[in-house]
Amino acid sequence: MANDRDNGRPGMSDEDWARFQQQAAAGGAAAPREPSARAREVTARLRATQGQEPPGWRTGPAWQQRRRPGRTLKATLAVAAIAGLALIAVRPELLIDRITGEAEARQEARNAAPLPAETARPLAPPPSLAPDQPTLSEPFRGSPALQWADGAAGIEVPAATPMAGMSAEKVADALQKAKQFLVAANLDPATLRGERPAAAIELLDPRQPGLMKDVERYLSAPTAQDTPVLLFTRFDPAEVKPVGEVVKVRGSMRAEQGEPGELRVVTDYTFVHPVTPAKGGTDVQRTIVRRQVTLSLLDPARWEATRGRLQLHAYNSEWSNVECEAADGFLHPQFAGDALAGPQPTGPAVDPYDRSREIKGEKGCGTVTRS
Repeated sequence: MANDRDNGRPGMSDEDWARFQQQAAAGGAAAPREPSARAREVTARLRATQGQEPPGWRTGPAWQQRRRPGRTLKATLAVAAIAGLALIAVRPELLIDRITGEAEARQEARNAAPLPAETARPLAPPPSLAPDQPTLSEPFRGSPALQWADGAAGIEVPAATPMAGMSAEKVADALQKAKQFLVAANLDPATLRGERPAAAIELLDPRQPGLMKDVERYLSAPTAQDTPVLLFTRFDPAEVKPVGEVVKVRGSMRAEQGEPGELRVVTDYTFVHPVTPAKGGTDVQRTIVRRQVTLSLLDPARWEATRGRLQLHAYNSEWSNVECEAADGFLHPQFAGDALAGPQPTGPAVDPYDRSREIKGEKGCGTVTRS
């Protein structure tokens, strides 16, 4: 220790003195002080009783353990705050929805029970909902169809009873074939992507005068007036693709007596098809197709008919949120940013979800009040 003092430094180890010189040269901490006699006494006692060095007098594990949890908590809160700000920046509508109550309304709509089956034409249109835009993940958001049945499940076949001189079994067969026709004409993926609706055509009677000739002409040489979309729902696959696999369906069917030896199946269904551009993007539109189709099962003993096949007695159709009077045999949904094509609508405004009204037989192009 005497030699240390003669060299102008307090009594400390060479290692501590070198550390001090480095800190001083860097403008660091003040010169360390030698422990007092009292501190050396306490250190010696602890070393003798515990067999280990006590925590250092400059730094020690207690300081680190107190402050590390605090630093970790602050860092976590900072990350959470940044993530929250990023979420609001990317999707500000989430905050707006929460403030305006739209998020709660949307969740209530999602949780609403499906509507009971329609047994007769309703007396009024479905209630209006808060305006909302469909998305790729929620293509029926803001639409009354959200509570409708999915696909073929929406075409419910009523109980069959003997009618028109036919047994209950024959009536049930006619009802089932009417459902098969509607599914093949409006829900079959091949039909929707513009292929030949072979399954639907197979159910029709080739002996019905003029029917097959008209169907073939509609498919091979469509015009704005003579188009296959009068009977079949078809989209151009180069233009659009479906959003998901669900088409919402609502309507009813019934069997009734026609002329002697004729059983009629009267159907009235609305199909809601969500689609998006085939080239990609996030724009989603809903094409709404309503069809009132009456099919006949004729007794071959009374009529010129093929046993077990259906004949078309009458059909009226309307399709909404599409280009007016397209002449290529497809329905053309209108997307945001598309240039208006075809004739401009001149007819009255129509609610495509209003199933309380009759479809008028005249041709024309109007506007829709909602989609």
